[in-house]
Amino acid sequence: MDYNIIQMNENTWRIEDGGVRFFLLTGTEKALLIDSGMMIQNAKEIAESLTDLPISLLNTHADRDHIGSNEEFASFYMHPAEEPLYRRSGKPGTIIPVQEGDTIDLGQRKLEIIDLPGHTPGSIGVLDVAARVLISGDPIQRHGKIFMFGPHRNMDAYIESLERLEKRKSEFDEIWPSHADIPVTTDTIGMLHDGALDILAGKVDGKPEEMFGQKIVAYDLGFCLMLCDK
Repeated sequence: MDYNIIQMNENTWRIEDGGVRFFLLTGTEKALLIDSGMMIQNAKEIAESLTDLPISLLNTHADRDHIGSNEEFASFYMHPAEEPLYRRSGKPGTIIPVQEGDTIDLGQRKLEIIDLPGHTPGSIGVLDVAARVLISGDPIQRHGKIFMFGPHRNMDAYIESLERLEKRKSEFDEIWPSHADIPVTTDTIGMLHDGALDILAGKVDGKPEEMFGQKIVAYDLGFCLMLCDK
């Protein structure tokens, strides 16, 4: 399976797996995979080629393009609100619950969990505290497609997440999304917030489309597409 490994700095890599990416972060004692890819089935093996440290897995959420190699791990970090969606995938594993304010210490590298519900009920971001980088999963994107259609999406919760994240912008300098451009600037948060409000207010023209057999409406915000229920 084709994939690309790109080293971001001395202790961080991103693995590009088609249209999605996942990350490997190392500290002095442990390593953490953030998501496990889409098409590939050997994310852990890839990570083991980059570090000798013990590797754990964290999923930003349970959409299928983020859990491709989860079978390689007996347990993994995930927000508990994602469990129903994850179990529907049929994949095994024990969920170690994490949520807002929890921290994971890799050894001289502290990671903080930030709740970002809306795209899914338990979407989370990971703040690399000292590096001042937010690994955002799917809710923050530029020149990508943010899926907001289907029963587990919630636009109101998404807007509230963006409002809370806006208040924390002083804690990070850039954002690393799971799709499309990387890095993106922190002003993307406000742009998405305003765009979502404009969609709800009927200020953005939508284009009817079909995706995965569902009729949806695509809203072009200029810097990204937001795909919503019809």
